[in-house]
Amino acid sequence: MFQKKTIKDIDLNEKKVFVRVDFNVPLKNGKVVDDTRIKAAIPTIQYLLNCNAAVILASHLGRPGGEPKEEFSLKPVADYFEHLIDARVLFVNDCMGAMVEEAAKNLQNGEILILENTRFHPEEEANDPLMGAKLASLADVFVNDAFGTAHREHASNVGIAKHIPAVSGLLLEREINYLGNTISDPEKPFIAILGGAKVSGKINVIDNLAGKVDYFLIGGGMANTFFAAQGYKMGDSLVEEESLGIAKEILKGTGKKLLLPIDVVISDEFSASANNKTIPIGDIPESWSIMDLGPLSLNKFGKIIRDSKTIVWNGPMGVFEFPAFAKGTFSMAKIVAESNAVTIVGGGDSAAALKESGLSEKITHISTGGGASLKMLEGSLLPGLEALNDK
Repeated sequence: MFQKKTIKDIDLNEKKVFVRVDFNVPLKNGKVVDDTRIKAAIPTIQYLLNCNAAVILASHLGRPGGEPKEEFSLKPVADYFEHLIDARVLFVNDCMGAMVEEAAKNLQNGEILILENTRFHPEEEANDPLMGAKLASLADVFVNDAFGTAHREHASNVGIAKHIPAVSGLLLEREINYLGNTISDPEKPFIAILGGAKVSGKINVIDNLAGKVDYFLIGGGMANTFFAAQGYKMGDSLVEEESLGIAKEILKGTGKKLLLPIDVVISDEFSASANNKTIPIGDIPESWSIMDLGPLSLNKFGKIIRDSKTIVWNGPMGVFEFPAFAKGTFSMAKIVAESNAVTIVGGGDSAAALKESGLSEKITHISTGGGASLKMLEGSLLPGLEALNDK
């Protein structure tokens, strides 16, 4: 049960509403190349417009380092967004100051004002109290709908909430319900598929879920560190030497729950055109590296996935950027999408693989926040959520 107030719990008629959205989307040559996060915010924005509110949108984009940089401007995003919504959309090239205050004051009900990148000011990431107060002065109500930054304590999601009524948007509510409720009370069998490069980034996830999952299925670079912890020679494979001790402890603590690949695809160099072969897991030849899961591993993992009722997946199974080593990740995406389980996918690379496979529609919930979804899987509190008013 979602414990925070949402936009459905307050009167929004003729109110000025400041919405922290996550419009941190990839741009190429000044054009939006993936609009997933923009589209995910539309139900909340449309709801506010239907309530006859005047809507102010704020977001960060990239890491401009606390100063204005043209390549991180939200103007191209604002231009793109205008075509997705039936409303007047205005843009102002700052997020604080007299010009912004004037634009906010003149904003009419049913109109949208998009502010420039909040991270053009160092005060944003420092959660400067004055910036929080200035942002709050633009509106009557604050709505946080940016799950992607909910694990950060910034002025535009935590600082602002100290000054005006602060509630959740529909996207943030949906994210918390899926990630939080499903993990606290999953239908069994419950499995977690974990991939990506590093064990260190997922230690807390394994700790938090160890008592709840039936199996961890491990792939990607993080599997290498577990192999090395078992004493295999790893050739040139990516291994986190500093995590070998913790990997040994995890292997001991999780027992038969933690399953590793039984065969792997290896290559003689890190490139798309490298020579490659599939071998059973064992010592990796010198100067060769593990790049992907092998077919026997996919078969073994697939059987477990098909019998599951709840699946959480975070992280790719190999170097899927190279077509020769993408089979593990894309095959896993297909098996997960075709299962009858409640499926929750957290984070960038796994979501990108699903999108590329055209399978996104078959997943119960794809999270819009990589770092934030990891924090939830770890059982950590999210400052951006904690700052909102309780029901």
